[in-house]
Amino acid sequence: MIQTTHLTKYFGKLCAVDSLTLQVEAGEIFGFLGPNGAGKTTTINMLTGLLKPTSGTATLGGYDIQSQSLQAKAILGLMPDTPQIYETLTGRQFVRLVADLYEVPPQQSEDEMEDLLAQLALADTADELIKSYSYGMQKKILLTAVLVHHPRILFLDEPTSGLDPRSARTVRHILQERCEQGCTVFLTTHILEIAERLCDRVGIINKGQLIAIGTLSELQQERARLKSAPTDEAEVRRETLEDIFLALTEI
Repeated sequence: MIQTTHLTKYFGKLCAVDSLTLQVEAGEIFGFLGPNGAGKTTTINMLTGLLKPTSGTATLGGYDIQSQSLQAKAILGLMPDTPQIYETLTGRQFVRLVADLYEVPPQQSEDEMEDLLAQLALADTADELIKSYSYGMQKKILLTAVLVHHPRILFLDEPTSGLDPRSARTVRHILQERCEQGCTVFLTTHILEIAERLCDRVGIINKGQLIAIGTLSELQQERARLKSAPTDEAEVRRETLEDIFLALTEI
C-alpha cells in the first residue's frame, strides 16, 4: 500500500532522508521511529505530497505521489503533530468541511462524525469554537476530521501526544479497528511502549538512514546476532523495543 524507492531529501548540503526504501502492506500498522531530527516528519511530508523529494519515488495504493498526486491524496488522511485547524469554526463545522472536501455523502458523514465524536468524548463540546479547545481536544477533533472519509492510508505524527490515558487508549482501539477493515497506518511516536503494543512492524531511522525494520521478534533476533557474546533465547525475548532503539541509535 505504501512503497518508497531510494526516497531522498536534501536541504542544501544536509541529507535529511537518505535513499529510503521500504514497503508497508494493506491493513498494517507500521511504526516509524527515530530520535529528534532523524527524518521522520520529512519522510511523512514527502509521502503525503507536502514536500518534493530530491530524488527517488513513493507510491500510495499504486499512485505516484508526485505524478498522480490527486489520486494519491484522495485515499490518504494526515494528522500532523501540531494541529493546524480553523479555530473560528466549531468542531462539527470543521469535520463537516473536511467531509465535504472529500465528497462524503452528507448522511454518511453525519453518522460517521457522531460516532467518532462519541468515542473521543467530544460530543458535548462539538458545537463550541475550536479556539476554546485544549491541545488534546484539538488533536481529537483533527483525528475525527481525518477519519470521517475513511481513508485507505493514515499518516499520523505523534497521534497520542497531549492526550489523557483514556483518550490515548481509545485512539489505539480506533486505529486497530480501522486496520481490521483494511486501512494502513503509518505512524511516528516517541512513546515506544505504544509502538511495541500497537505496531505490526517498525522501522528505525537515524540520521536520515533506515537502520532497522521488522517485527519486535525479528529485531530482537537481529540484535542477538550482532552481539559478540552468546545470548540465550530468554534474554533475547526480554529485550524491549526501547532497549533495541536505544542501542541502535547510539551509533
